[in-house]
Amino acid sequence: MLRMTSPLNVPSPAVGSATEDRWSPRLWGTLLVLCAAMFLDALDVSMVGVALPSIATDLGLSTATLQWIVSGYILGYGGLLLLGGRAADLLGRRRVFLIALAVFALASLLGGLVDSGPLLIASRFIKGLSAAFTAPAGLSIITTTFKEGTQRNRALSIYTTCAATGFSMGLVLSGVLTELSWRWTMLLPAPIALVALVAGVRLIPHSDRDDTRAGYDVPGAVTGTGAMLLLVFTVVQAPEAGWTSARTLLSFLATAILLAAFVTIERRSTAPLLRLGVLRSGTQLRAQLGAAAFFGSYVAFQFIATQYMQSLLGWSALQTALAFLPAGVLVALSSTRIGDVVDRFGTPRVIATGFTLLVVAYAIFLQVDLTPRYAAVVLPSMLFLGAACALTFPSLNIQATNGVDDDEQGMVSGLLNTSIQVGGAIFLAVVTAVITAGGHEGASAASEQAVLDSFRPGLVVVTAIALAGLLITLTGLRGDRRARAPQPSVVVAKSSGTRTETAEPVGVRD
Repeated sequence: MLRMTSPLNVPSPAVGSATEDRWSPRLWGTLLVLCAAMFLDALDVSMVGVALPSIATDLGLSTATLQWIVSGYILGYGGLLLLGGRAADLLGRRRVFLIALAVFALASLLGGLVDSGPLLIASRFIKGLSAAFTAPAGLSIITTTFKEGTQRNRALSIYTTCAATGFSMGLVLSGVLTELSWRWTMLLPAPIALVALVAGVRLIPHSDRDDTRAGYDVPGAVTGTGAMLLLVFTVVQAPEAGWTSARTLLSFLATAILLAAFVTIERRSTAPLLRLGVLRSGTQLRAQLGAAAFFGSYVAFQFIATQYMQSLLGWSALQTALAFLPAGVLVALSSTRIGDVVDRFGTPRVIATGFTLLVVAYAIFLQVDLTPRYAAVVLPSMLFLGAACALTFPSLNIQATNGVDDDEQGMVSGLLNTSIQVGGAIFLAVVTAVITAGGHEGASAASEQAVLDSFRPGLVVVTAIALAGLLITLTGLRGDRRARAPQPSVVVAKSSGTRTETAEPVGVRD
């Protein structure tokens, strides 16, 4: 159940959980293992981009085939997150996390050794699939191990900072490793994952299975997973096939039918894959929409920025990676402080501040031209971007998981990661379509200004997405002010019998 806590209804912490200001070495070790897995997930997403030209040359891949090296990972990751989150609740978070981490390590090894495009794409899909289980399982282990409040906020700020750092460091590492061979970008995660796996077996606490008598929601798993897979696949393919083509429209129609079936099944199921009642909370809904807007705008911005730096400014892969480095450094340096900031100001205010900085970062980058202006434009954009990531990403995770029962943490974690990945896929496809509409792909040096002009509408869309995230967050500030005053709480509950009507939660800070 998603409920509002008070001093009278805070559950007793689980055995071995963090309940004091000082954490035991084992707790630190558990957190580091989970951070390593999230770091690898983010690292893998960002590292492959810089290596694509070398992969295409070595394996003789066409552009259409090459894009599936990226899309295959997104398809497995974004399509199976809901199932991965619920599997963690039902089968045991520790078990699911460790098995998926082992699969991730093997897929990384396979990806670095293959000699054909289809096998490489298959390894990427398997890696995405395994990440779809490690991400929600890892997040739910944190939220069930660390007591809600200051302890959990601190743990989540470190955890999500590792994700942001991994994404930033992936760009730098890929620039270095690709100089040796693209295969090293695929192989690097394997030994790190194996070390994390060995440590995880020793450190991660055992978690109970939910041996529910109601059984498992197989129809919901089939329709929900099918809908997510088809949605991501359709969005990824739409720019190439055409947004108004018969194939794209029929795919969207099929997705809508599957989603409608999923909602119907979940409303009637006694053990749903996704309990729809959690979305009746405005706090939860704002966290999910904010996560989609945040990650979607960032992925699209990175796509444009890297194309601008390499195609128009002529920077190398390593130079481009170093241009993003200040953002990653700023995120890493602030990792242990964000939890304290959230404790003092609450998640709505911190998220709103983060989105404001994000809008400013993108607006500054709109000033780029064909002359490199790193100190005046690129560096300020990256610094604002780093500050925005440091504030927003941990706060969204805290807001989404606070007030949720332990037996639904995996479900909510899977939902949040689904919002992130699907938002990234959708908004990247939209921005790509906006840029492609300019018709300047592959333009010569004589039309560099035209290429830059085709990038600007994409940057405007990116800025608009971030602005939409800010507006969504601002709607929660009034409720946050009410939450600071002593008022009775309103419960968003699940019931084995009739469903409880819900209202906007009050009486608790996000």
